[in-house]
Parts: sequence; structure tokens; C-alpha cells
Amino acid sequence: MRIAILSRNAKLYSTQRLKEAGEQRGHTVDIIDTMHCYMDITSSRPSVRYKGEPLPKYDAVIPRIGSSVTFYGTSVVRQFEMMGTFSINESVAISRSRDKLRSLQLLSRKGIGLPRTGFANHPDRIDDLIKNVGGAPVVIKLLEGTQGIGVVLAETQKTAEAIIEAFMGLKANILVQEYIKEAGGADIRCFVVGGKVVAAMKRQANEGEFRSNLHRGGSASLVRLSPAERKTAINAAKTMGLNMSGVDILRSNNGPVVMEVNSSPGLEGIEKATGKDVATMIIEFIETNAQPHKNKTVGKG
Repeated sequence: MRIAILSRNAKLYSTQRLKEAGEQRGHTVDIIDTMHCYMDITSSRPSVRYKGEPLPKYDAVIPRIGSSVTFYGTSVVRQFEMMGTFSINESVAISRSRDKLRSLQLLSRKGIGLPRTGFANHPDRIDDLIKNVGGAPVVIKLLEGTQGIGVVLAETQKTAEAIIEAFMGLKANILVQEYIKEAGGADIRCFVVGGKVVAAMKRQANEGEFRSNLHRGGSASLVRLSPAERKTAINAAKTMGLNMSGVDILRSNNGPVVMEVNSSPGLEGIEKATGKDVATMIIEFIETNAQPHKNKTVGKG
């Protein structure tokens, strides 16, 4: 097979591991900078051009698209889909998961556990917005944030009100969520491929920090999932329509709650924490499922 990895940085661990795994299984694997692709939209024969030449026909693409380039990145994926190339995550599913508000609404509709969440443009009563998610302490998130950036823990009512007012003064879209104190600054990253949890790790925040992201210095370790946690992760990925995803879960007193579904999960932390060859599992899924024009919109909303 001929496989393209859409990545802006060929040296990233995840990109290198996917290329290595694909080549070890006898495939031709090219790394393509998504932002340097350009497309002929109106042609009767859709194509993607790169460095002055049309790209060859690929059997499959693996999108590694950062949140800051979601709009253009999904446009490139969509063009590949129009050409009949199989994408492990389709463009609609990536867009769906990147919109935090939309994804939470879809998960809620399916009855998947979530922290109590509020969203408002300019509420007349900020105090009521906070009260509606259970009161302080609350977590305030920028809708467009990533890797823990733009996530603030407000421990008191007055602090929460001040932060919300500040964000609204900047015309930023924010979510206000209940703080799951019993999680103890830890979350669980479930790596889902083809409707199965193939690996899972516990991420623990540093002392004095509530964000467990590895990019923020959190530590990772192997974890055993409960049946409810495994089911929650699988259902969340299915709701987003993602064949490959990282589902972040907190352990709450009311059972597992989903914090985020990531369509381009990193491989370094999960492979090192679990010792599992997740990259090869992804390639094996592609081998089984990659067929021309097989992409179709999975999930609803």
C-alpha cells in the first residue's frame, strides 16, 4: 500500500513511529506537510498538489492535524476523500471533535458521562452560570484551547466571576465546568482504534497543578480500566465517528466522565507508558479497512 501521513513536522515522535511501522510492514509511507498542499477544487478530476507537482494516488492517509490548522487541514483531508483515498479519520469527524461545544453536546445526547458544563455568550447573571454547574470551584476553559492552555481552575466564586468577566471582555468563547476534585489531578487517556481500546495510561499532574497534560510536566503510568471506563471510551469515539482517537476520562464519584476526544492523539506517552506498539496497530487497521471511496460520514451531528 501507499500511505500518506499528513504532518507539519516530520521529526515528531508520532509521525516517525507511524512511518517506521508502515515501512516495517512493507508499505510505502510519505510524510506530507498539510499546509503546503494546495488543491484544484473545481476540476472534474480532484487532485492535491505539493511542491509544484500532483501527489501520487494514495491508498490511505493518516491525518496528524494540529488544532490551530483544523480548517485548512480538514479541507486537505476532504480533498483526499474526494479522490477516493481512505482516511483513518474522516474530515467531518475531525471537525466534529475539534469543536469542544459541539462534541460535548453530541456526547450528552448519547448519554455519555460528562462533567456538568455551562456555555454562554454574555450571561446577565454570571453567578447563576457558576451555580448551575455546582458552584465554585469550577474549571474555566477557552473553547479553542489545547494541551491545557487556556484552562483555569477558579477556587472561589469571586475568582470565577472575575475570570469569566475577563474572558468575556476579550470576546473569548468559554466553557464553565464542575471541578472533579476526587480525580486528584489525574485523568486516563484511552487510545481507541477501530472501536477497541488498544492501550490506556493514567496521567498524573505535578503537585500543585490540576492539569495532567504530559506537555505540562505530568507523569504517565499503566492503568487497568474498569468495564465502565472501557465502554465509555469506545462509545465516545463512536459518537465522534473517529476510527482512531484518544479519549480523556476522569474518575468521578458518579462514574467515568469524558473530558475530551482527541482526533490526533500523540503516541509517545502512550507507547512508553504501556510498552505497546500502538503505531503498528494503526497500520494494521488501515490494512484491513482501506478501500477506495470507503469513507462515509460516521456519527450524527
